Amino acid sequence: MTQITAQQVKRLREATNVSMMDCKRALVEADGDFDQATRLLRERGMAVAAKRAGRAAQQGLVASASSEDGVIQSLVEVNCETDFVARNESFRAFVGEVASQACETDDPLSEQMGAELTAKIAEIGENLVLRRNTRFVLRGTGAIGSYIHLGGKVGVLVEVGCEKAETVSEPAWAELVRDLTLHVAACNPAYLVSDEVPEQEIASERAIYAKQVQNKPPQILEKIVDGKMRKYFAEVCLIDQGFVKEPKTAVHALLTAVGKQLGDNLQVRRFVRYQLGE
Repeated sequence: MTQITAQQVKRLREATNVSMMDCKRALVEADGDFDQATRLLRERGMAVAAKRAGRAAQQGLVASASSEDGVIQSLVEVNCETDFVARNESFRAFVGEVASQACETDDPLSEQMGAELTAKIAEIGENLVLRRNTRFVLRGTGAIGSYIHLGGKVGVLVEVGCEKAETVSEPAWAELVRDLTLHVAACNPAYLVSDEVPEQEIASERAIYAKQVQNKPPQILEKIVDGKMRKYFAEVCLIDQGFVKEPKTAVHALLTAVGKQLGDNLQVRRFVRYQLGE
């Protein structure tokens, strides 16, 4: 029998919000396999959330930059070893430079800014990592919104499209774009629409839900699973999530309402969300 450590139990507890004893039982049954133990708890309807535990707790900053006309927006994450350095003005200025450079390329900056990074490491005395960078270039009529939350712990880019050029000068449009960046920062959607969810993930979720209601009559089991899948999509897909400021209103309904107000068709084209150390 595999020996289950207290650290394993603690990790599963943090990931699922299930009691320590139930976590230990699941780990024993799964022969110490974390993912299998998580699945067992979810099948039994015990896991409140299937969050991944043990993600890197790196220090650093998430930052964004923009071209003068706002047509290009970037998002970067730069890691350091300590929170002390993350608050250092020299480090923060360097991250700003990295974000500006990210507006110029889609290639990894870790390859392009090697010399600058080496010089900054020598100056600061800590290891620094240009972990990731993303660039959005506006596709047609619309706008790209950016938002940095918690002093650089979370960053978001959202591209919102419209059909009429005059729409982008309306106050309601600016408010919508801003609100959508806040929503993504707060609600952390994994996908834009349900069509983006991988078939393997959908099959896995359906299997878990079917296991939870396996004692139900066959004629209603599929309907119950379908209902659970709709709730699942409303959790992981931006368009189906309840809007952060009005949870009873789905994001797609918000887009329709604001579009009707502006006399235009609005859509979220894409988004990206960085969380420090994720």
